[in-house]
Amino acid sequence: MSVFILSSCSSSKTLYSWYDYEDKAYQYQKKGKDELLPKTMKECLKVIEKQKGIRNTPPPGLNAEYGYMLYKLGKKEEALNFYKTEILLYPESEIYVSRIIKQLEQ
Repeated sequence: MSVFILSSCSSSKTLYSWYDYEDKAYQYQKKGKDELLPKTMKECLKVIEKQKGIRNTPPPGLNAEYGYMLYKLGKKEEALNFYKTEILLYPESEIYVSRIIKQLEQ
């Protein structure tokens, strides 16, 4: 019985570290105010660059999402790099993300 109690007290590490990104993204989507975009982007980049989850890589779709935010700011080349990184990390996303890349490169 005591082994069970001790093992259940250990902290479990999550697959991905989200920091405060989920809240910032929700607020940005809910309010739709462009002044919230920089805070959302900052938190998103933190999740991408300082990943402490078990996989030690950003969650699926996050590089593409950050790329979209960069594109909204007119930073097309930087956006393309994040879309391409999404494909490198998650090859299964290539069918969808490659279409976005193709449209941006036109």
